[in-house]
Amino acid sequence: MHEKRFEGDINRLRLPERVQRLEVERVVDLCLEDSEIVTVLDGGTGTGLFAEEFSERGLTVSGVDANAEMLVAARQSVPKGDFREGVVEALPYPDSSFDLVFLGLFLHELDEPLKALKEARRIARVSICILEWPYRKQPFGPPLAHRIKPEFLYKLFRKAGFRKWEMIELSNTVFYRLEG
Repeated sequence: MHEKRFEGDINRLRLPERVQRLEVERVVDLCLEDSEIVTVLDGGTGTGLFAEEFSERGLTVSGVDANAEMLVAARQSVPKGDFREGVVEALPYPDSSFDLVFLGLFLHELDEPLKALKEARRIARVSICILEWPYRKQPFGPPLAHRIKPEFLYKLFRKAGFRKWEMIELSNTVFYRLEG
């Protein structure tokens, strides 16, 4: 169970070359494009890399992660953030709690991604944005066997009740914006 979850040195998740490769600022720009976002839930927040950028933009940031060690790092990076231990498949928030739910490089790690998408839809008021690895071999990121084929993702989006989604290919990742 959970064999796809990140294991290893969490400090390498914030190495400058990785941060640059992930285009953190551009991803956050895309999340905030054409919408009035004030509150953000970073699901699978990890070390809080994206949560930190959202916070630097003046947004109210919360995060959830199953790994308590990751949450320690996230709290250090975003002292004003509200970070809780938990799983995205069962979020500890009421309906429509956040303007934006962001799942960054995380969906591929889940045992029940459909359940996570339904939970994200339940608590998001405005939008849901997902950043994932493309389905191709790269010299970084998870092995191909852990990546999600786009066709499977689209089936998940439909099953979770999303009517529309947009896909934007970035240099090393793929960005999705979902609409209810």
